Parts: sequence; C-alpha cells; structure tokens
Amino acid sequence: MSTLAINIRMQGKMVLVVGGGAVALRKLNTLLRVGASIRVVAIKICPEISALNVAGALSVRIGDYSADDLDGAFMVIAATDNTLANEQVRSDAAGKGILVAVSDNPEAGDCTFPATLQRGDLEIAVSTGGRCPTFAVDVRESIAEYVGKEYGAILDQLAREREKLLTNGSPSTYNAQVLHSLARRLLNEFIERKELLP
Repeated sequence: MSTLAINIRMQGKMVLVVGGGAVALRKLNTLLRVGASIRVVAIKICPEISALNVAGALSVRIGDYSADDLDGAFMVIAATDNTLANEQVRSDAAGKGILVAVSDNPEAGDCTFPATLQRGDLEIAVSTGGRCPTFAVDVRESIAEYVGKEYGAILDQLAREREKLLTNGSPSTYNAQVLHSLARRLLNEFIERKELLP
C-alpha cells in the first residue's frame, strides 16, 4: 500500500477508539503522548484503560459502537477483536470522511501507526504500510542502537542556531548551508567521542 509519510499536530483533536483491549491501549498511549482528545467506546475495557478514564485522561462509554459515536471525530481507530465490527466502523468513518485506522486489517484503513523512535524532539518513524508491523518495530530497534539521546541534544543546538539565523534575516540558502555544515560537524564530533570510549 502506498502511503504518505506525514506528521499531524494532534493536540486537542478528537479521536474515537472503538475497542478496549491491549491493541486499543497501545494506540491510546500513542495518542495521549501527542495530546489528542480521546473517546473510547467498548463493550468492556482493560484495567489500564479504566485507570486512564478514572484519571480523566480520556472518556469511556461502555456499550456497543454506534455511528453516532463518530460525531466530532477527526480520526477513528477500529481496535475491537471482532472483524465485522471493525469493518462497520471503517465503513461508517469512510462515509463521513473521517480518517480511520483498522487494527486487524491495516490495508483497509486510511492510515497506520508507524513504529517511532523518539530522541528529544527528533522523531524517526518506521512504517511497513501495515504489511508487517513487527518488522517495523525490529527496524526501529536496530536504528535505536545507533541513534542515541545525543541526537536530541544536537537537534536542540541546531534549532537554537536556526532561530538566531532567522532573527538575523539571513537568506534561506545561506541558513541551510550553515545548518548543514554545523549538523555534520556536531555529528562527526559525537561519532569521534563515541569511538574513543573504551
């Protein structure tokens, strides 16, 4: 499946999660991390989701899914253990033009969740387009061996330098050259220090 790699600011955007088990919980944790507003609809929920509900991190409605649950949703995650129910959620969301991810059939949805590696504000996403999510996780773990938390610190330094350049009104071509040069120097210094460690 061809997909577009894109980052969406989810702060405050309403996401409906249909399902209350382990798969739903994984998606919820990702959505909470980026500040989404979450509603869960499920016949039953796992203790972790119940705790998030009690803490006020999300809202839960216990019961069967209804198309009305989609009202106001920016995105919906179909994460039940029932293929027919997930397909109904997908169909309803598609009919209303709402982005949908289908946990048990990723190719049926509009989007998938990549495996992400976070180093400060640096985020590296690995996706298989839903074809084999476990392989995306394996690739992410391989990358994690090479991309340590120092990369987040380098990004912070580059961002500060970029802000200075923008404030000075320097032309964008010059800014790009300066930042590329600084990034290469900082990365090379980091690699050299790493190689010197016993």
